[in-house]
Amino acid sequence: MVTNSTFFAAIDRMKYIERWALMHSARGESLSEHSLEVAVIAHALCVIGNTRYGKHLNAEKAALIGIYHDASEIITGDMPTPVKYANDDLKTAYKSMEHKAELTLINKLPADLRECYRPIVCEEAPVESDENEIYMRRLVKAADKLSAYIKCIEEEKAGNSEFKTAKISTGAKINSLCDELPELKDFIDEFLPSYGKTLDELI
Repeated sequence: MVTNSTFFAAIDRMKYIERWALMHSARGESLSEHSLEVAVIAHALCVIGNTRYGKHLNAEKAALIGIYHDASEIITGDMPTPVKYANDDLKTAYKSMEHKAELTLINKLPADLRECYRPIVCEEAPVESDENEIYMRRLVKAADKLSAYIKCIEEEKAGNSEFKTAKISTGAKINSLCDELPELKDFIDEFLPSYGKTLDELI
């Protein structure tokens, strides 16, 4: 018997989830846009790691995790960072709610597909993960932060000072990761300066 699964229709609703809810934006950003950007950057970070630093990272899986990394927000909405991390109690509560939302989505899949999607949709690495898997997931998280920083650059270029503080704090977090993640530093040095330029400047 064919079952009616709602998983992919739910995932499709990422395009309706607006990010930066507490901020005035010159241009809105949907969860779909953000997820694509994270996927592209995460893939690039893994490729850099494999090519330049002798890593053995699954770049394609990193891109997939990037696509689904905030899928729980289809259910929870985008919780602003200042609220999410205001204190340990809120952080723990949000992580629990996020995990339950991820499992809710997984359970919308047919039973025979759930275990294929669980390590992609659920944030935590599988228990049996090796060092490459764990490192790859760290790069996805770094890509997530870098995407937020790029948003701050774009808003600044548009003349919006609303993102000034966010740019400073996000930039500090990214810079703190560069010693441990050389791929991130390479991306920042070589590719980040082009963001915010006009199309004519880019081509």
